Amino acid sequence: MAIPQQEHLVRQATTSDAAVVAELLDAFNREFDAPSPGTDVLTARLRRLVAGDRLVALLTGEPAVGVAVLSFRPNVWQEGPAVILDELYVRPDMRGQRFGHALLEEACRLARERGAETLEINVDGEDTDTRRFYEAHGFANSEPGAAEPMFYYYRDLA
Repeated sequence: MAIPQQEHLVRQATTSDAAVVAELLDAFNREFDAPSPGTDVLTARLRRLVAGDRLVALLTGEPAVGVAVLSFRPNVWQEGPAVILDELYVRPDMRGQRFGHALLEEACRLARERGAETLEINVDGEDTDTRRFYEAHGFANSEPGAAEPMFYYYRDLA
């Protein structure tokens, strides 16, 4: 008989959680050798952004072991907002325990609650584990009926 997986509580971060969110996001970037402005800069930004309604950070674990960051913006094509999952991170030693699943499910629930019709995620092409995770949760990288994958383009403006 299989032992049921524990359900992990997910909560919305407040401005008082900004340093915790910043530390997790900084750890995420450092794990993958991506640039980070550091926890002090991130904490200041998060205090400002989390106070508004266009960015939501979700935390799971006590103390927090995982974070998801969602951005909401107006969308001309749908009545509700366009929502992008900017970040989803679980500490390496806590992976495989469904913290990421809990964060993703809460992100989807919150997006639906706020009127969104879709949740968008950008994933590096070579990151097959992450792509597999999202695909297992019903995400696709092509539009219905299309054979070619969608691509995300960007340009540094600095």
